[in-house]
Amino acid sequence: MSKKLKEIRIKNRKAYFEYAIEFEMEAGLVLTGPEVKSVRDGKASISEAYCFLTNNGIKIKGMHIAEFKNAGYVEQEPTRLRDLLLNKRELKKLRDKMKDQGYTIVPIELFFAASGYAKLRIGLGRGKKNYDKRQDIKSKDVQREIDRYS
Repeated sequence: MSKKLKEIRIKNRKAYFEYAIEFEMEAGLVLTGPEVKSVRDGKASISEAYCFLTNNGIKIKGMHIAEFKNAGYVEQEPTRLRDLLLNKRELKKLRDKMKDQGYTIVPIELFFAASGYAKLRIGLGRGKKNYDKRQDIKSKDVQREIDRYS
């Protein structure tokens, strides 16, 4: 008997509102066993998280994964520093773009791929100014009114 797993997608809802995302890529995520089970239960948050480059890779800080209650003796830290898995070409592309002023790496979505591995969709973008945010809100309101009357 195969059990159909529900699709888990944990999104950072403010990513597109706060940042103008130029391009996105998928990165693997290094997790422990209890962390994977908590993410499968949907008990994770990436709204406070941010990514940064190190000498040997990329890491994510501030991602909260709740403690799995049946983990036994394994010590769990909900907001520990976690590694992201990218190949050299993708890392080089990020490093080259990060040399420009104002770019940041934003976590967009946490999900499980068809292979069963946890993946994190990250985007490279610039922070938006207040007038850009107001323009986005205005265009959403106009679209909502159009949809209401049509």
